[in-house]
Amino acid sequence: MKIAFLINNAYGIGGTIRATANLSRALAARHDVEVVSVHRVNDEPELALDERVRLTTLIDMRQDRPTYEGDHPLTRQPCTMFPDTGAAANSARLPYSALQDERIGEWLHETDAEVVIATRPDLNGYLARDGQNRHLRIGQEHLSLDAHDPTLRDHQNEAVAQLDAFVTVSEADAAQYRRALPKAAARILCIPNSVPRPAVEPSDHSSNVIIAAGRLARVKRYDRLIDAFAKIANLHPSWTLRLYGRGPERPNLRRQIDELGLYDRVFLMGAVSPIESEWAKGALAAVSSDMESFGMTIVEAMHCGLPVISTDCPHGPAEIIDDATGVLVPLDAGVDGYATALDQLITDAPRRARLGTAARDRADAYAPSAVADRYERLFQELAHSHRPRSTTATRLRSWWSNRRTTASTTSVARRTPSPTPVPPSAATPPERPTAHARNTSDGGITIDLDPTTLPVGPLDFLARLRRDPEGRTLRIPVPDTASSSGPDGVRITLDPARHLLPEGRWDCYVVGRDAPPTRTRLLCAMAERARRVGRGPDLNDAYVTSWLPYETADGFLALRTWQRRAHAEISGITISDEHATVTARLFTVASPTSLHHSQVKAVSRQGDAYDFTVPVTSTPDDTGAFSFTVPYAQALTRHSSPHDLWDLRLHLDDHGSPIPLGRIGGDIVDRKKTDALPAVSMPHDAYGTARVKPFFTVTNDLALSLRTQEETTPERLVQPSTNSDV
Repeated sequence: MKIAFLINNAYGIGGTIRATANLSRALAARHDVEVVSVHRVNDEPELALDERVRLTTLIDMRQDRPTYEGDHPLTRQPCTMFPDTGAAANSARLPYSALQDERIGEWLHETDAEVVIATRPDLNGYLARDGQNRHLRIGQEHLSLDAHDPTLRDHQNEAVAQLDAFVTVSEADAAQYRRALPKAAARILCIPNSVPRPAVEPSDHSSNVIIAAGRLARVKRYDRLIDAFAKIANLHPSWTLRLYGRGPERPNLRRQIDELGLYDRVFLMGAVSPIESEWAKGALAAVSSDMESFGMTIVEAMHCGLPVISTDCPHGPAEIIDDATGVLVPLDAGVDGYATALDQLITDAPRRARLGTAARDRADAYAPSAVADRYERLFQELAHSHRPRSTTATRLRSWWSNRRTTASTTSVARRTPSPTPVPPSAATPPERPTAHARNTSDGGITIDLDPTTLPVGPLDFLARLRRDPEGRTLRIPVPDTASSSGPDGVRITLDPARHLLPEGRWDCYVVGRDAPPTRTRLLCAMAERARRVGRGPDLNDAYVTSWLPYETADGFLALRTWQRRAHAEISGITISDEHATVTARLFTVASPTSLHHSQVKAVSRQGDAYDFTVPVTSTPDDTGAFSFTVPYAQALTRHSSPHDLWDLRLHLDDHGSPIPLGRIGGDIVDRKKTDALPAVSMPHDAYGTARVKPFFTVTNDLALSLRTQEETTPERLVQPSTNSDV
């Protein structure tokens, strides 16, 4: 059977895209499946589709391509599908116009799919209006009836009545649609989204990290979560909160975090895909929405063994979570109720473990194969229904009666996303070697190579230090795939006790041993760093080290390594109107050294004439722990250019080598993106208002920035101290 999904944009990472990717992959085991993306905004999807699933696009919106159609003449003519609402009126990035009318209508008229599944209100409207009798027309609701503007709701309800079936992702929403459309001939039912069990180690609930993930939109109410965390933060000083995602609420959340003084406890992590490796870093998951159509992030977190605290909001959470798998907080309990739930679960480690284990078992009910079976039963029932479907019904009934229980042996060639069909004879590009990397508890890294993707012949694993004048590499023989391939693949182990990885970024390859060697870069299937969460740098005989595997922006495996003779790891930063106070711990392979005569030097990038030093206070009865305060007035008096920068270094005495101050421990590759600190605006006689703030550099070391502002910002304007001691 040929099944086609019609989706607005298959190139993002939203819930609808993930649900479509999961379901299309499961259906491709027995069917010819195509995903049709109305728009193409990138060269490749952020969420890869199964190789058996074809991806076709109708309109190219890549501005750097000659096939760009954002300036097509039809874009200046209005859309006829829900023109007063929906994407035609409310989408600034991908607004609908007469061009969408033409392309979607043409595709629906010409497709030979036997089942077409539309995935949002506008597309449900096109399917109802332009869909053909030769295919089953199934609409999906990935939000809920109440989530839509009343006008859009009325438009979609009219469209639903003309479809063969309409699928919601919660039983409560299906019931609400049936009440709203009592005379609709369309079959209205619930089939939840599918969520596969990820290939990551489940959480061990020991990390002291709360994880939340989703679009940073008002309905998700991350402001409620942050306020609740603020109420219990002092009770649990070692706990932190991470918010993953992007969206319009990010500036507001950033401001809220800074105003509450939680900038070193609550982190905006950005969008991450795949998200499963991040869920596994948590001890518990948090959902604070006013409304959830389904709750895909809930199931994702449960798959990774996390207990979930969720608001008991319409519609999805209560259909997924119960007392045995998580905690539901009534919406009317507000911030105080949510804070109480957080506090209770944080303080009860055995309960977290018990709920997490049960949650993982419960999540298996949403396996893609099970959800695909429910869709296949729907196809069968529609084919045998009283509604005439001519040849489509005949073909569907024939397929059902001859269905095999094993996957089809017919191979479906993948086509490159394009506004025009790719000829069926187009060659599939050769598969690249693929690796799954994971930090080990002893500070090392295991790299499991997929044997089905490896080149033929004897191979070595090769790590190459990026931008290294010396051209340093690490080369390890790859075990023979015939004799050493286990359930996780062919394993390479990087051991800090045996392997030396100087500081930097390392690209990873497999290379043939035979001459001439062929070097092939490794794709990254997953990079797990959960075992590094909350852990400081490692000490071995010669160096302070930290190793992290990660996926590059273009999808390859790389390693971020730090290797230092000594390092000061920052544990806390407090920002006031006039200074920043830093607490840290010294890591060194040398004998314990007194910190009584130490100082921190701010090294100016403008030259040593602008350097300054501040004293260090050692922590009594805690060897290696210390603190220092950087008065902003010290930097302000040395403000010599529109943007001055100082790198902070610890000096144990007047003659010792400078020791970097930063955060190289833990699991974060790039602290500059996540560990954001608030800025303070201060007046300067020559440069006007200056904006001063500490920040983490690309090497995860601490620095100080002083930048001239052309205009006064909303940040508080303060007077510098006149105390002569600073």
